[in-house]
Amino acid sequence: MFYRDLHQTIETITSKFFAVEIDMLVTVVQELVKKQDIQILGGRIWRFSLEKQGYELVYQTAKKSKINSDFILSISDYPLFDNLEKERTVLRSETNDFLKKKGIAKYYASGVGNKVKLNGKKYYEYLLAFNSSSVSSEYKYSLNIIATVVTSKLKQWRSSKSERSIKADIDKARILQKSILPQHEYPFFDFDLYGITYPAEIVGGDFFDYLEIGDDKDRLGIVLGDAASKGIAAAAEAMYISGAIRMAMTFEIKIVTLMRRINTLVNKIFSDDKFSSFFYGELSSDKSGLFLYANAGHNPPFFYKIKEKKIYYLNPTGPVLGPAPKANYTVDSILFEKGDVLLIYSDGMIDSADKNFEPFGEKKIETILTENVHRSSKEIAALLIEAVVKYSEGGEYNDDKTVVVIKKKEN
Repeated sequence: MFYRDLHQTIETITSKFFAVEIDMLVTVVQELVKKQDIQILGGRIWRFSLEKQGYELVYQTAKKSKINSDFILSISDYPLFDNLEKERTVLRSETNDFLKKKGIAKYYASGVGNKVKLNGKKYYEYLLAFNSSSVSSEYKYSLNIIATVVTSKLKQWRSSKSERSIKADIDKARILQKSILPQHEYPFFDFDLYGITYPAEIVGGDFFDYLEIGDDKDRLGIVLGDAASKGIAAAAEAMYISGAIRMAMTFEIKIVTLMRRINTLVNKIFSDDKFSSFFYGELSSDKSGLFLYANAGHNPPFFYKIKEKKIYYLNPTGPVLGPAPKANYTVDSILFEKGDVLLIYSDGMIDSADKNFEPFGEKKIETILTENVHRSSKEIAALLIEAVVKYSEGGEYNDDKTVVVIKKKEN
């Protein structure tokens, strides 16, 4: 038998689409039985069972009478199977009277798939067993090729299925995360707000939200948080915190109470290596422009006072959420005047680095804000995100990027 031809035959067979892995193995056995040059009289697929300490029959095709489906090849009765780990294919002269009556005198058994450990020994998870009129070393080598290629294809199939499953889960997570994020633009009395998030991966740990408070909707909560990890784990934490805040604010609780309760929840639900920085601010319809806020270890937002042409920093009023369940938080405030701009952002905006590992930094953020303060909140946010994304493209470090810009209308 030409090994290259045999290899190509198995490659062709196993490259087809299979809904379940056993279908691949069945197809291989069926096609090999059909090939007259291989001289296979019958084939069976056995699957290893730890519980039964042997191989159970899952498929068979034969020209003579078939084996009962509940028949077990016990490891204790077939010590030759101990050699499978080293030889992969073994030749056995059948001694079991029942199987001999079924026309099985001699057969080859080839190990396929991963290995399973039992009593300190390893056994392949599948056996492809063939009874044939041909008994030779060449035949054994041929079956080794079959077993090797099928094992490779089986692992590829599993990997592909896993990737498809993971991709589907990530797509669901992305859609779910997108569904909980608010619309970018939000007008509120004398204020224009614009928020945008740009994840480093398909999903991210940054989140922001606008929360209408009270029946009259005369107060607006603005939330921006950053779960201290990346990918699915960070997205899960971000979605949990965002959902908890939405639920909590339906009770119109005070800001300090909100911060304490969210902190306790994060500490209780997530492992001790998980935490999140978090900024919460609250606008009202009051003409004074009062803005109340609490900052749980988050990057200090930039508050640009247009009359003074100066930036003030809204420093933390308490620690990050999670590590300290009994942490205390305080509330501070600022007053918006016409044209003033508040920039709330995540650390990905300043930490994302270029190819030289040089972070974007706060100074560049401040410069862009100062030079564009007369623009709309939407324009400022877009300019900032665009600048950081372009700067860190192909860089050594990339993180989720989120900004929320609040501007008090000038007219």
